[in-house]
This record gives sequence, C-alpha cells and structure tokens, in this order.
Amino acid sequence: MTRDPGPHTRTGRTGGGPGSRIRDLLQWISRVSSPHVTLLLILAVGLVPALALTLVSAEVYESVAESDGIAGLDRPVLEYALTLRSPGLDAAVTGFTNLAGSIGMPIIAGLIVLGMCLRWRSWTPLVLTAAAAAGSLLMTISGKAIIGRTRPDLADAVPPYESSASFPSGHTLNSIVIAGILAYLVILHVHTRRAKAAAVLAAAVFTLAVGLSRVYLGHHWLTDVLVAWTLGAAWLAVVITAHQLLRRLHGRREAVPGSPPRRRR
Repeated sequence: MTRDPGPHTRTGRTGGGPGSRIRDLLQWISRVSSPHVTLLLILAVGLVPALALTLVSAEVYESVAESDGIAGLDRPVLEYALTLRSPGLDAAVTGFTNLAGSIGMPIIAGLIVLGMCLRWRSWTPLVLTAAAAAGSLLMTISGKAIIGRTRPDLADAVPPYESSASFPSGHTLNSIVIAGILAYLVILHVHTRRAKAAAVLAAAVFTLAVGLSRVYLGHHWLTDVLVAWTLGAAWLAVVITAHQLLRRLHGRREAVPGSPPRRRR
C-alpha cells in the first residue's frame, strides 16, 4: 500500500514560495467570491505599478524636455502638420478624433461591449473594459496633474480648443487601452488567424490614427502622444495578464470568464 506523503516530505509540505502563496490566496478569494471580483482585485494590485510607471515617465519626460532631447521634435513636427492643413481635412480629422473623446469613445465602446455581453452571455467584456478604462483615466489625470504641460499655442491649433494640461494625451492613452482590450476579447472568441490578425490590425490602426490626429490638430505635442502610447500599452499588458492569470487559476476553460466553452467532439 502506498503511503500518503507526510507533512515533512517534499510533496506533502504545506509551505511554498511567495508565488505559491499568492496563487493559493487568489484561489481562495475566487472560491469565496466570484471570478469577476478576483479579477478586479488583481487589477487593483496591478494598477499600483502602472501608476508608478506614470510617475516615473513624468519625471523622465520632464528631464528630457528640459534638456531638449526628444522634445526637440515637437516644434518641427507641429510645423509640418501646419503645412498639411486645409478646411476640409481639418473638419474630417476633428470628426475622427472626437470618436476617441470623452463622449464618442464611451458610446462606441459601450455599444460594442453590450453586443459582446449579449452574444457571449458573459459579463466579462463589461468588467474588463470598464476596469481598463478606469485605469487609463486615472493614469491620464495623474500625468496631467504632475507635469501640467502647456498645450501648443491656440494660434497653431484647430478649434474647438482644449484647456486641460497637455501631457499625456488622454485621447491617445484611452484609445490604445480600450481598442486593445476590445481586440483582446475578440481574439478570445474567434478561431481563425485571419480574424485574430484583423482585430489586432484594426486596433493598432485606430490607435495610431488617434495619436497622429492630436498632433495634426495642434492639441498635443508629439511627445505627449509617444508617452501616452507607452503608458497605454503598459496598462493594457497588465489588464490582459491579470485576465490570463485568472484563466490559469481556474484551470478549466468552461469556468473561465470571457472564454467560449469547448466544442464537443
């Protein structure tokens, strides 16, 4: 008869490293609450390094700007944008950039998320998108409050004008996070490489276009957009990693929020 491993054998020890303890804690939280609550807790913890990255980026950015490093590109790029402007193109770019604004983005993303929730019968699209958007908004507010950079002169901007601080570009940061998380959700539910690639390409093109539109309109400096892309990508990676961690904690795809059930063979 095979004896059960005792408490002092290698397989019978109840201890473990920090990673094992964290995994056990998350599994316990998931058992006593719900997967979505666990996901939000993981994201709350992940938001701490994301905010820390925002602070570090602000300090680095300020140092670079003072020494005329990459910030030396800001004025030449804006001057080049001025040469491209025309009344028709200005109106078109303004209409497009409003899609990523404080009104357009919530409406569009909300409709898409609602469709995902109804189609997949899951609250995960809503939870993930809302958490991702909240984090990006907090990072934007923090960066603007810390740096307080002045936007380009109104004489170089296309109306309607904006009065908040310039760094980082909120439109850009929010667009990469929300478009990225929507593309991630699509990737979880489609089965062909072409569909997955199309989702990633659509999100990338939209995010790139939003960032460039902010520079074209004279509402932000180029460096505001570059840092926003970096911060947004970092927070998006945190959100996706948190969801993937939760999937692994559950082990079975059927129990994972946001994942389609396995097909019966």
